[in-house]
Amino acid sequence: MKKQQTGFTLIELAIVLVVIGLLLGGVLKGQELINSAKVKNMAADFKNIPVYIYGYQDKFKALPGDDSAAVGHVASILDGSGDGKITGAWNSSAITDESAKFWEHVRLAGLAPGSSVIAGATSTSGFFPTNADGGRIGVSSTLPIATLPGTYFMCSGGVLGKFAKQLDIAMDDGKPDGGSLRSTAGTAFAATTPETAATAWVDTSVYAVCMGF
Repeated sequence: MKKQQTGFTLIELAIVLVVIGLLLGGVLKGQELINSAKVKNMAADFKNIPVYIYGYQDKFKALPGDDSAAVGHVASILDGSGDGKITGAWNSSAITDESAKFWEHVRLAGLAPGSSVIAGATSTSGFFPTNADGGRIGVSSTLPIATLPGTYFMCSGGVLGKFAKQLDIAMDDGKPDGGSLRSTAGTAFAATTPETAATAWVDTSVYAVCMGF
């Protein structure tokens, strides 16, 4: 008696391949949407900072973080120096730095979300804001990237190259070393040199992206 062979027919194989293709397409599309949402969130961070600064100035005639009457204005525990600058590195975790006080002041003023309890705040306490990839966000008057124009500077750290590139294209001139948005490899603490078009934005490398305004 001849043994009957079993297996998939060509039609069944074609159906399986189509289903696999649809599943892969859905996964890739989903990842694309997630990446797009991250870039939009990061872009929103850059757009929100000037709103916080100008909103605070309009309300109290002072600069958040630098406000020398913040105790009276917003019941802060820490006044600023009132010299018209937000001193301290953008990613400082020292609560005596005005770049850290900035977040207490704008939150107590009801301009920004997040905890306003700066007492005991550390780099890992959750007080300091982060971007969609978990990198630190900060504001300072200290120049973070050489030649970046502006009076105040907002930086977003830990940004993957593929996102840094999309941010610059969407918000500026698409150049890592030009315009008001610039990138530097790693984390910018001081006036580091910006990346150049020839070296910047390796998809899997990490950058600090800074904007001057």
